[in-house]
Amino acid sequence: MTSKSEQDRVLIFDTTLRDGEQSPGATMTHDEKVEIASMLDDMGVDVIEAGFPIASQGDFEAVRDIAKQARNSVICGLSRANIGDIDRSWDAIRHAPQPRIHTFVGTSPLHRAIPNLNQDELANLIHETVTHARNLSDNVQWSPMDATRTELDYLCRVVEIAIKAGATTLNIPDTVGYTAPRESADLIRMLIEKVPGADEVVFSTHCHNDLGMATANSLAAVEAGARQIECTINGLGERAGNTALEEVVMALKVRNDIMPYRTDVDTTKIMAISRRVATVSGFSVQYNKAVVGKNAFAHESGIHQDGMLKNAETFEIMRPEDVGLTETNIVMGKHSGRAALRSKLKNFGFELADNQLNDMFVRFKALADRKKEIYDDDLLALMRDSETDAVHDRIQVKSLRVVCGTDGPQTAELVMLVDGEEKSCTATGDGPVDATFNAIKELFSHEARLQLYQVHAVTEGTDAQATVSVRMEEDGRIVTGQSADTDTVVASAKAYVNALNKLLVRRANSAPNDDVKTVSFRDSV
Repeated sequence: MTSKSEQDRVLIFDTTLRDGEQSPGATMTHDEKVEIASMLDDMGVDVIEAGFPIASQGDFEAVRDIAKQARNSVICGLSRANIGDIDRSWDAIRHAPQPRIHTFVGTSPLHRAIPNLNQDELANLIHETVTHARNLSDNVQWSPMDATRTELDYLCRVVEIAIKAGATTLNIPDTVGYTAPRESADLIRMLIEKVPGADEVVFSTHCHNDLGMATANSLAAVEAGARQIECTINGLGERAGNTALEEVVMALKVRNDIMPYRTDVDTTKIMAISRRVATVSGFSVQYNKAVVGKNAFAHESGIHQDGMLKNAETFEIMRPEDVGLTETNIVMGKHSGRAALRSKLKNFGFELADNQLNDMFVRFKALADRKKEIYDDDLLALMRDSETDAVHDRIQVKSLRVVCGTDGPQTAELVMLVDGEEKSCTATGDGPVDATFNAIKELFSHEARLQLYQVHAVTEGTDAQATVSVRMEEDGRIVTGQSADTDTVVASAKAYVNALNKLLVRRANSAPNDDVKTVSFRDSV
């Protein structure tokens, strides 16, 4: 008999490295994926969906290496409903102490029409592929893609087939974010009550945020009997994103009075991984984002401030330290030393080796010479910039001088290192940024198209650092580059070059079947 403690436990299945990375432009490098997986493992995430091994050789190697380094978490690889996909997934995850195969197929009328299979043919395919997966691993998860728009009788039928074929976890995905909370709960409850063998497996919920209800839908499913939530850090994911890990975990913790369930996630590590995912994905966290947004614990209203000074619980339902935010009285400036910098960064969740600290200290001192005050956000931007400024990148900005003003055309004099060779040119454009980008194109010819250019001031003041984000597309590959500097044009140049370097990595890692992820796998699970 399952203990009450186990009945109350909700497993956290993180798919940041798979579904989250499918956000256009959110591609992560191999080392970044391995690092994020290590952080997830360390914070107590139960299952890490490390990727989609069949998508490319790069994806396969990342999943394989994550599996090899895993300590506590189950490592999961995704595969479509075919033998080749499943075998490839197993080859990648079999090194993990606890491997899981996750296989899926679309079951709604719209998705059945894509491979042109009738209900019986699809049912046979489900039986065949889940059986094959179970012959390889005793931990198999199956998902009926677009479950929430599948006929209820047919959904019950295929869920029963998957259970009989050996699936141990049944994930019910709201693939297009169509469901409302009451429907989410009713669907899980109906499956548990009607499907033979449902009491012997774990039901999971996987919600998308197209209507802003992903967190509510996931929690409703838990109340109806689901005991696994699929989610991502910062709600990263395709379109409007996925259920946010930090939201469901903190909701269950804060409102345990009405949702008496628990997770094993160490919530004090939430802010650190949120910031890291934002950096490596290039997707900044919106200021008013629940739990991890910059304003989540900020109070400007006079009434709110007065209440906070008298009793923090007046306007805060959770403590900043519960999610890893710690207050410190250390003021940073040009006279601050390495020990103070290390302590400050440790409060932000960054543990730096001596060489990393020395590099960061040099950058910090340079910034302190240019700014009167160094704010926490300045340090975070500096840390993000140091992580994107790889000394081994093929393209590097060495120096930049621009001429701008009312009398055009504006010009940019640029010196870059391209594959170790120094190159320089002068280019013109409609403004200093356009001129700078034209200079980069002249020194490194490419066909990538700029899709997005954004500038954000990190802090207040005319000497504030600017964080620049650019999104670029080339042959279906989309990448995001970021950089920060007190000079907005310099930050723009470095962000543009950062994106180009990511494109070069994507080119190198692409395999003949790389388009699986961007085309046929586009809206999976």
